[in-house]
Amino acid sequence: MIVQPQEARVEDIERVHDHRLIEQVQSENFFDPDTPAHPGIFDIARRSAGAALKAAELSLGGQVAMSLMRPPGHHAGRSQLGGFCYFNNVAIATAWALTEVERVAIVDFDCHHGNGTQDIFLGHDRILFVSLHQSPLYPGTGLSNELNCRNYPLPAGIEGSAFLDRFKKALDDVDDFDPGLIAVSAGFDAYQNDPITDMNLDRDTFGAIGLLIAELGRPCFAVLEGGYATDMAYCIKAFVEGFDETA
Repeated sequence: MIVQPQEARVEDIERVHDHRLIEQVQSENFFDPDTPAHPGIFDIARRSAGAALKAAELSLGGQVAMSLMRPPGHHAGRSQLGGFCYFNNVAIATAWALTEVERVAIVDFDCHHGNGTQDIFLGHDRILFVSLHQSPLYPGTGLSNELNCRNYPLPAGIEGSAFLDRFKKALDDVDDFDPGLIAVSAGFDAYQNDPITDMNLDRDTFGAIGLLIAELGRPCFAVLEGGYATDMAYCIKAFVEGFDETA
């Protein structure tokens, strides 16, 4: 089933972002070399956030859902944008979900560390943030664990089997946390054909990632983060087939 998203309300965005950042995006009055002030970007970014909110809502209604919208979000912190990200979609959806469930775990397997998500939720006792990412690499964060944020920096060139070994350990943290919902920042730039990163995961590895999350047996949803290969759609397809056994 394909669902058309609605734009996120400003009050939903304000749960995780300072009003000053929201005003900067709305007025297109900001500068970042990777995150340009495109005309109409405020409404575009709100629609991407709205898709994440809808995916979270569907998941709590018993469905497995994934937002395929962009711009991505996990580099956007409480008061700053960057890294192609204007508003933090997974954080906005997670903050809303905390009105429905006691705890949420965020699993981020983008090749880059989700520094914005960590900035927003660091020290939040109802959130567990788990990130597996290439290091060293932009943005240069996520080198060690901090409070409720579990970071797994990985070397360039890592193969699928080694990645999955680390991923299983990360999911042990998630299972121990006993979340009522799992939110997934699904980045596909760890793919071996990605032009801007140096990890070496094949399509089947993304299918295994999705299956391992599904096997936790908890409500879950995913949002699209990075990934720039021309054949990335096959990685997404593999992930969804593992993530949702009805796909």
